[in-house]
Amino acid sequence: MEIRIGIANTGRELSFETNETAADVKKSVASALDAGATHVSFTDVKGNSYIVPSAGLAFVEIGTEESRRVGFVA
Repeated sequence: MEIRIGIANTGRELSFETNETAADVKKSVASALDAGATHVSFTDVKGNSYIVPSAGLAFVEIGTEESRRVGFVA
């Protein structure tokens, strides 16, 4: 699934694909914000890690878990 993260005071977004479910991503972001953690960490499908400061989170957009269709739909 694709995740897009907006970071305050930056012109670009962080966008990557992850193998985590939407529920797991929501849970990790919500628990970090509720606990007052200084950062939230994510791992993409290639194994790269991203550490985002929770104070700088503008938004977190979680894509659908539906696979993309290839070809034409009749």
